[in-house]
Amino acid sequence: MEWLRLFFLHPVSFYQGAAFPFALLFNYLCIMDSFSIRARYLFLLAGGGALAVAAMGPYAVLVFTPAVCAVALLCSLAPWQVHKWTFCFQMSWQTLCHLGLHYTEYYLHEPPSVRFCITLSSLMLLTQRVTSLSLDICEGKVETASGIIRSRSSLSEHVCMALPYFSYLLFFPALLGGSLCSFRRFQARVQGSRGLYPRHCFWTLSWRGLQILGLECLNVAVSRVVGAGVGLTDCQRFECIYVMWTTAGLFKLTYYSHWILDDSLLHAAGFGSELGQSSGEEEYVPDADIWTLERTHRISVFARKWNQSTALWLRRLVFQNSRAWPLFQTFAFSAWWHGLHPGQVFGFLCWAVMVEADYLIHSFANGFIRSWPMRLFYRTLTWAHTQLIIAYIMLAVEVRRLSSLWLLCNSYNSVFPMVYCILLLLLVKRKHRCN
Repeated sequence: MEWLRLFFLHPVSFYQGAAFPFALLFNYLCIMDSFSIRARYLFLLAGGGALAVAAMGPYAVLVFTPAVCAVALLCSLAPWQVHKWTFCFQMSWQTLCHLGLHYTEYYLHEPPSVRFCITLSSLMLLTQRVTSLSLDICEGKVETASGIIRSRSSLSEHVCMALPYFSYLLFFPALLGGSLCSFRRFQARVQGSRGLYPRHCFWTLSWRGLQILGLECLNVAVSRVVGAGVGLTDCQRFECIYVMWTTAGLFKLTYYSHWILDDSLLHAAGFGSELGQSSGEEEYVPDADIWTLERTHRISVFARKWNQSTALWLRRLVFQNSRAWPLFQTFAFSAWWHGLHPGQVFGFLCWAVMVEADYLIHSFANGFIRSWPMRLFYRTLTWAHTQLIIAYIMLAVEVRRLSSLWLLCNSYNSVFPMVYCILLLLLVKRKHRCN
């Protein structure tokens, strides 16, 4: 059972697994109507606090502090001011924490603490929830909380009024991972009496458990292949393409299994999609759409479906509010949000160029490829090319360091993005000539 040992040796997987009984307990108590709405908020908040302390240790204060400050801003500012100030504070705080990681890795040349890495991951998810909530308030989708702090109510009344916000920002099923859950969906689930009934819960979680089992078995097999072969430092010519593809496959399998585990924890607590949708409640978007990701022949589709809830969040936060170069601004912000490591900056900007090329290439190809055999050949060729470009980007983002990035760029793997870059330049020139 090597897959099981490797899976639960991962710290986040261990803590997510430990949270499952409490998620099931919360769902059961909601079904039974065993405690009040306020008690539900407190249960989720207390669980988040306990999980943060257990997983992050003393670094948990780096998550608690911005959560408290975000609630203070939400409760004191006017609706039209909320998003600007919460966004600036949250991204400044997260950037300072990421700079601490840069200092440890690149200046001290020391491996960062595992607990600190978990904290940074949780902080990135907190940024999603804070900005999602502030946008909802700014757009009038959520009732404004301004004036709570300025009112003359007692401290206990202030805390009770702000409790839903504290609970949302730190609720334990989404603290260490999982799809972005909007505040409206969170509130509807907590205040509603519906839950995931035991029989449905059993089959849903069993199916996800089988998916994780299959992915982890594949992960072990691919790990052995990658471990037995050479790396980017020792590979030669076309051998580097195989090394890149298998290593990226290992990264993808790891992401898929963790996303399904995170999704399962949300479902166990009653925040999943199986319960149907109330009127006005936002749709649940899972992060892992493996079928689409592995069969698409378009880089733009892969970009929209990879970590879906984050892609939608970036679209809403950056893309829809950008007047010039929205695509590049979105990917540049994604690099900032991820920590601005050299490999991440290169990888995300490369991804933006590849998506832009993807739009032009497929628009041009769809205009003159008519026959069925040619379409099949074109789709197969672009599928293989898309998977290799994604593998290239994934390695750039994951290796992060300049030395490893240099090895990747100097290998034969750079041919695949270069082909798309050349086609992009030719098609842009053709487009201007036609105009």
